[in-house]
Amino acid sequence: MRTYWYDKHSRMVNVGTSSDGSMAPRLPTIDADSTNAGGCGGASRQSAAERRKSLRKRLPPWFKTSLPTGDAQTRYNETRSSVHEHGLHTVCEEARCPNVHDCWGRGTATFMVAGEVCTRGCRFCAVGTEKIPPALDASEPSELAEAVARMGLDHAVITVVNRDDLEDGGAEHYRDCILAVNERCPEVGLELLCSDLDGNLKALGDLLENLPLRVFAHNVECVPRLDSIVRDPRASFEQSLGVLREARRLRPDILIKSSIMVGLGETDEEVSEAMRLLFDAGVNMLTLGQYLQPSDRHLPVDRFPEPEQFASWDAEARQIGFKAVASGPLVRSSYRAGLLWEEARGGAPILLGGQVEI
Repeated sequence: MRTYWYDKHSRMVNVGTSSDGSMAPRLPTIDADSTNAGGCGGASRQSAAERRKSLRKRLPPWFKTSLPTGDAQTRYNETRSSVHEHGLHTVCEEARCPNVHDCWGRGTATFMVAGEVCTRGCRFCAVGTEKIPPALDASEPSELAEAVARMGLDHAVITVVNRDDLEDGGAEHYRDCILAVNERCPEVGLELLCSDLDGNLKALGDLLENLPLRVFAHNVECVPRLDSIVRDPRASFEQSLGVLREARRLRPDILIKSSIMVGLGETDEEVSEAMRLLFDAGVNMLTLGQYLQPSDRHLPVDRFPEPEQFASWDAEARQIGFKAVASGPLVRSSYRAGLLWEEARGGAPILLGGQVEI
């Protein structure tokens, strides 16, 4: 006689018998013809990493970039060498920007100061996270200034990591970096892409006082509804608006810039509303780009708006009143920053019709 029992999935299990009819002293086995793939006796289960990878969306056909050639390749190599020689960090590399060849081929780069790790853990960002990062490098301002001088830049973007471990959020160090570059290269236009300084408006005031800047930038990253999903709990759209609004009040003489990513679960209407909120806070320059998942551990991409939708947002942003707009799938917050600054001063748009090839 053969003995069977049913497991919790209602599958028939053969317990088996010995020759004298008693129960065999062995573990139960699941009959092959009653096994579903992924069960105990079937195909092996996917690991968590494999499941995450299988859910990643393929890039649509309009995502195209061109690798530099000729003089552009030479400039790319020179820029890369200068950055690495001075031990500097760039958001181009740390955040895995898809435009690194375009920007470095033009001899430009976005430098990241205050270290290569952040105290926050936003779910979209490729930059590493530590609760207490290494101490600030006192030589960083001078090293940064030397690198900018050697690269022969017209416009330099200096971005920062969040330093919630510091009382002023790193503001004094950011100021030292800007001043060092300006002293060494007074002809170079400077743009600061700043953190929210944990909402410390006094630190923001100390940072911006008489600081030689063309542009102050701070990114809201996503629409307000998605804050708790996308950003670290210490960040919010409202707090970012407060920083941008205060920067406009403190420095009416400079341009204020922000950026929104799409593909995180927002609606078109929410993007439009976020643009209006930014403009009302005093922002003059806006970039909109596609979120790309840095790894399987980051938020998955919700959608890939087509270039026509980016063109529609571009037109809407200009109608709202922004002085300069870059809207396209491959656009990032510092995308062709110098050209965008020129656009804000009356120059030609750097992107038209949601174009994506670079």
